[in-house]
Amino acid sequence: MTGDDARTADPLDLLALDDELSPTERETRDRVRALVDEHVRPHVARWFADGVFPLDLVPRLAEAGLLGMHLHGYGCAGRSAVEYGLAMAELEAGDSGIRTFVSVQGSLAMTAIAKHGSPAQRERWLPGMAAGETIGCFALTEPGAGSDPASMTTTATHVGDAWVLSGRKRWIGLASVADVAVVWARAVDPDDDARPRVRGFLVPTTTPGFAATPIEPKLSLRASVQCDVVLDDVRLPADAILPEHPGLAGPFACLAEARYGIAWGATGAARDSLGAALRHAGERVQFGRPLAAFQLTQAKLVDMALEVSRAQLLALRLGRLKDAGRLEPHMISAGKLANVRSAIEVARTARTVLGGDGITLEHSPMRHAANLESVRTYEGTDEVHTLILGRHLTGHQAFQ
Repeated sequence: MTGDDARTADPLDLLALDDELSPTERETRDRVRALVDEHVRPHVARWFADGVFPLDLVPRLAEAGLLGMHLHGYGCAGRSAVEYGLAMAELEAGDSGIRTFVSVQGSLAMTAIAKHGSPAQRERWLPGMAAGETIGCFALTEPGAGSDPASMTTTATHVGDAWVLSGRKRWIGLASVADVAVVWARAVDPDDDARPRVRGFLVPTTTPGFAATPIEPKLSLRASVQCDVVLDDVRLPADAILPEHPGLAGPFACLAEARYGIAWGATGAARDSLGAALRHAGERVQFGRPLAAFQLTQAKLVDMALEVSRAQLLALRLGRLKDAGRLEPHMISAGKLANVRSAIEVARTARTVLGGDGITLEHSPMRHAANLESVRTYEGTDEVHTLILGRHLTGHQAFQ
């Protein structure tokens, strides 16, 4: 590549990673990027400021095949892991809240039904969810059981021909706008002497005793919905239980899908922050020169570009492994931990390049940085993923 070619190439693609993608993968990425440019970027600052999630965006996400896009059948797109990851990166380049909606709907709620549900349950719920006509949520976390879901206190008791659910859930994405909740509870059967096991239940949110209240005010993920959920003797038919994979392996399989998407999504937030800083540095003139001409600014831009490139390489490696059926849980933890950590630093550094203007919603980096504080916490905190990797390296369980 000549010097002129290097200057005309995309400066954000430092390592020509575009060459590593197939035409189909690039088409998926570009299509989702165009959707975000047209329907998210012009409005996201106001959504964030007002603390609202744009429900009118859901049909567009569905039309683009983004809801349960990694699943097959039932109206789902059946796309590859890399295509799914590229889509998550583009959505989070718009805002973490938009990617979170797609993740909760597809990687959590729809995946739970697809992996653990009966044929009848899949037929009932998945087509409408893929079409965006039905919204789902995934209720695992509790006020006293975040990183330690094994200590959950929500119960499901078998009474006659029904199940009765009681308990509390917290930080449940989409719960107040959802039509169906995948609720995880300790199942207690009076006729069974076995130890209670964690089971999943499909709870229509109109069921008496189910109540979801948005958590407000928030300083992060403001263009998204997270709720407190109360289950007050919610009575369900016997076939509401997800029949497959009892125990914590059930929800953990769904969390693995969501964590994989986060490893990609963080690269989008980081890339968008770098782009904002690079544009500003080229336009802003101080002391008679653009900021981009100063050594300290260039050092910041280079450091950010290296972090973005490393994060993209890691995400792509995870995607190739997933498509090959070789992705392991500790690898997902490595991607989620490293990429979110890098993205936060990139967003914060990008804000410094923007100066005082960087604290306004006219620019994206500080919004991304605020959102990423939530992203680093949900689907496993930094500490949890560190311990997962520590266990893999040493063979010793350090959670307790």
